[in-house]
Amino acid sequence: MRCSRQTLGVRPLALLLTGGMFFSFAQQAWSQSDRTDIMGDYRYTYHDPETPTEAKATACREALRLAISTWPSFREQTAAVVDSPLLKDIVQTIASGYVHDVQVIEQAEKGRTVYCKVRGTVQPDEVRSVVQAQLSGTGNTQTAVEQNRALRVLSVREDKDGTISVVFKALKRLDWLNTAYDGGLREHADLMVDFYDEQGTLIRSDRYPARKTDSGDDVMNPGEIGVRKIGKPLNAKSYRVWVVK
Repeated sequence: MRCSRQTLGVRPLALLLTGGMFFSFAQQAWSQSDRTDIMGDYRYTYHDPETPTEAKATACREALRLAISTWPSFREQTAAVVDSPLLKDIVQTIASGYVHDVQVIEQAEKGRTVYCKVRGTVQPDEVRSVVQAQLSGTGNTQTAVEQNRALRVLSVREDKDGTISVVFKALKRLDWLNTAYDGGLREHADLMVDFYDEQGTLIRSDRYPARKTDSGDDVMNPGEIGVRKIGKPLNAKSYRVWVVK
């Protein structure tokens, strides 16, 4: 039986995490003093054909989700939520783009059981706005769900550097090595963004493949969450995120 334990001081965690929607750009500046630390751990037993590397990634993803769901402020804000899938989506949305400086601080492995402990920081006001927007279906940077038979857009927001972060869920298996999707699914596996100037005139329309990460995992299975980072044109004042239906 093999047993190993690591304590890691500073190790970033790489998350292996046509109505359309209109948004106006509005950046928010957050100071370091606004941030709150969260921490979570998770123990996971894996089976063939899953590899130890994949199991460790799963343990760390679940540890981050637990860090969010067990954070007292989050539990207080979602105490009235009885819809388990909705609560899971809220946690995943926060994990995909609203936890900063995520680090793996401890890992262990014993046989086929792996352990991961992570730490990160959140902006309480930012998380509160995400929760409220998800519960109401509206918000400063989000609106009701936009989806087709391949994708569901969970949230859209502008980061402090001006980058647009689109969090989405795969509803069908998306395989970018195989472009021959049945029934034209390939056309539905893209995120569409229209950019507008101050007068509301369309500047351009762009199409972005719905991959799990910008660098590109070639396969997304149903239920997996992805984040697409999109740069905005300098003269764009608003935008519309949509999917082909």
